[in-house]
Amino acid sequence: MVRAIVGANCGDEGKGKITDMLAKESDIVIRFQGGSNAGHTIINNYGKFALHLLPSGVFYGHITNIIGNGVALNIPYLLEELKSLEDRGVPAPHILVSDRAQIMMPYHILQDTYEEARLAGKSFGSTKSGIAPFYSDKYAKIGFQVSELYDKEALKEKVERVCEIKNVLFEHLYHKPLIDPEELYETLLSYADMVKPYICDVSAYLHQAMKEGKNILLEGQLGSLKDPDHGIYPMVTSSSTLAAYGAIGAGIPPYEIRQITAVVKAYSSAVGAGAFVSEIFGDEADELRRRGGDGGEFGATTGRPRRMGWFDAVASRYGCRIQGATEAALTVLDVLGYLDELPVCVGYEIDGQVTRDFPTTDKLNRAVPVYEKLPGWKCDIRGIRRYEELPENCRRYVEFIEKELEVPVTMVSNGPGRDDIIMR
Repeated sequence: MVRAIVGANCGDEGKGKITDMLAKESDIVIRFQGGSNAGHTIINNYGKFALHLLPSGVFYGHITNIIGNGVALNIPYLLEELKSLEDRGVPAPHILVSDRAQIMMPYHILQDTYEEARLAGKSFGSTKSGIAPFYSDKYAKIGFQVSELYDKEALKEKVERVCEIKNVLFEHLYHKPLIDPEELYETLLSYADMVKPYICDVSAYLHQAMKEGKNILLEGQLGSLKDPDHGIYPMVTSSSTLAAYGAIGAGIPPYEIRQITAVVKAYSSAVGAGAFVSEIFGDEADELRRRGGDGGEFGATTGRPRRMGWFDAVASRYGCRIQGATEAALTVLDVLGYLDELPVCVGYEIDGQVTRDFPTTDKLNRAVPVYEKLPGWKCDIRGIRRYEELPENCRRYVEFIEKELEVPVTMVSNGPGRDDIIMR
């Protein structure tokens, strides 16, 4: 059985914990898109970890962890991340890397950094991990597949050809030092040695695994609103964040994805630029940020303070719909216990009209939130394991959200630990 776990909003929904929990029952966990530009925070018996490129199954000995063909593969970063687990006492995980995955090149990271600096005030709030240049090159057909590392002559010729293109940009647009093709070629040969032990025909491997009835978990990065087609374009990422892309980014038939778990946060947060209708500011935002997540709401990759807001039912319902969610997991509910009342954004007023549908970015930029307020429960709910034992106002909040999402909320997370979860 194949299940996808994805974010319903901008990312930052607490997917790491839910993935870690669902991974336990899986045989295989696959990252199918994105790169090291976003992180999943996981807290377990080994400690607190921010995973960036590795799948969230790496803490379990029985799991095969796969980097799918849809991922932006930063090879030295992958090796560093594996070593950092080992250094903290985590047993070496079983890792496979698709022979069709494409390689994050050193110049992608430079190009990303230079471009953000060039755009200055009009930048996209990139994490400068090379993601946009990487996917641009992939679709412009000047990317490098893992499999290409092992034909030395063809590789050398391609490196020279690609450097010609890149150096025009580096010299004339960014006024930066040129890339040395010889040096780049040597770097790629070192990458070939690093990644060789992990390479696999992942699509064939998964085809066999599905025949054997294995449990497979597709792990998405970021969330619906960062999808380049269906998100708040252009303030999006450069690979599809949707469960549907899991079939492409892993190499399996789309009809095999039977369950789609969309992770939804009990309030809103975002890192980076872009429209954010239910955003709050000042002391109110500082208080929520300080109490939020485990140790506060700061990006797992950049450490940037996240932008905060109340629960946005319009964006979350859309996020679940575009993911094709069969269920929702509601996270960080415990954080809200300090509030007397909880505003929920139930509509957007745009040019005098109220809508419950999530619009395109031009309209989103003009949207004003329409709130409904629910009473708070004013107590700490951590440690509660049965839904019926939650305070009445807390259950009312969950059920209100469920009605707005139009998707069953089957899991409620009420703390940062692996076991702080209520199954409904």
